[in-house]
Amino acid sequence: MDKFLQAAIEEAKKGLKEGGIPIGSVLVIDGKIVGRGHNRRVQDSSAILHAEMDCLENAGRMAASEYKKAILYSTLSPCSMCSGAALLYKIPKIIIGENRTFKGPEEYVRSCGVEVEILDNQECFDMMQSFIQKNPQLWNEDIGE
Repeated sequence: MDKFLQAAIEEAKKGLKEGGIPIGSVLVIDGKIVGRGHNRRVQDSSAILHAEMDCLENAGRMAASEYKKAILYSTLSPCSMCSGAALLYKIPKIIIGENRTFKGPEEYVRSCGVEVEILDNQECFDMMQSFIQKNPQLWNEDIGE
C-alpha cells in the first residue's frame, strides 16, 4: 500500500479514537509529509475542520510555489469545501482512498486541471461504511444533509 495513504488512514483512525469521523488526510511535497490531519468537527465543535482542512492548517503557511508541487491525500473523496481549498492553492494532484461512501465534486476538480486518482482502498471503504451505519445522523451533519 502507498505509504502516504497509510499515513492518512492512521489519521482517520486517530480521529475515530477521539470520537470523531474517521477521515484522514496528508499533504506531501517532494516525497515528504508536510501536513497531516483528520476530521475534527466533533472534537473541536467546528463547522469546517474536515480532514483536508485540518491537514492544510497543520501544514502551516506556505508559499504558492510549494502548494503547486503538493499532492493531497485523503481517505475519502473531498467535499466541495475541501476541494475548493485544494483549487484555491492550486494543488495539482489529489489521491483519494475511496469514493464509494461519498463522492465529492471530482469531475469539477478534474475540469480545473487537477489530477484526481481514486485508489478504491478497501480499508478506507470499510472504515467509513461501518461509521456511517453506526452514526448516520452525525455523518449527515458532516456532509451538510
